[in-house]
Amino acid sequence: MRTRLLLRSTRGLALTAAGEKYLPRFTRVVAELEELLVEVDSDQEGIEGNLRLQGPTTVTSLYLGGLFSEFQLANPRVSLELLLLDRSVNPLEEGFDLVVGAQTTSYPNVVDVPLCLYHQVACCSPAYLQGRQEPSHPQELVDHDCLTTVLLGNTWQFQSRRAPVSVDVQSKFHANDGRVILQGVLRGSGIAVLPRFLVDEHVRAGRIVVLLNEFPIANVWLKAMVPRMKIDKPAVRELVTFLKTHMHPIAPWDDALELSLPTPGLSGGNAHIAPIGRA
Repeated sequence: MRTRLLLRSTRGLALTAAGEKYLPRFTRVVAELEELLVEVDSDQEGIEGNLRLQGPTTVTSLYLGGLFSEFQLANPRVSLELLLLDRSVNPLEEGFDLVVGAQTTSYPNVVDVPLCLYHQVACCSPAYLQGRQEPSHPQELVDHDCLTTVLLGNTWQFQSRRAPVSVDVQSKFHANDGRVILQGVLRGSGIAVLPRFLVDEHVRAGRIVVLLNEFPIANVWLKAMVPRMKIDKPAVRELVTFLKTHMHPIAPWDDALELSLPTPGLSGGNAHIAPIGRA
């Protein structure tokens, strides 16, 4: 490599523009080498190392955080660093060992591991419907106040017996945490698409009404994304196996719900990812 990476002066050393460009890659290479040396020196008493993880705010706070804690207790020589973000994250570029998310985005040299279906419903409070006509078709949502989250944004996708239906809604309130939008729904602010596990209790209590049962929200999968270079790292491999064991084929929250919400008469699905494959 003949590109100059450092500039030497009487004051010391400084990175050139090329050095700044390649520094993140060199940092990852050094980290990988350090991890390899740790594995070579391991005394075979169990997996060890540090894992940098990222997960979406709501589902991690309510469920995944507990699973990560169980994993760490079962593997005391593994330390975890967990960051909660509600956006699409490329684990290879941002230095994560494993990222959990429901976005459909895939990245080069990153393995997508499907964990479970992430069931969502369109809903509102009875108070919001007072004096309004309940929508009978997704296209009617354009005439309603809608509350949005990061996962779907302003474009909501529905299934139907004929063909998928896509609707661009006008957001009156946007937040990156579903629990915030849930509070708006409960107060009658509008219609939202929220995870089943967030709304089920309120549906049973009559505080929330599920809408458009004939047009269920298009299926999305919660998946783990792992850099290909790290998929065979013992601690990562063990964590992936742990998550699949506890979340597939039925997520812990769906297992608890026991299908307490109405189930539309559509069997297929528009799952965005298939069984394990490499991106």
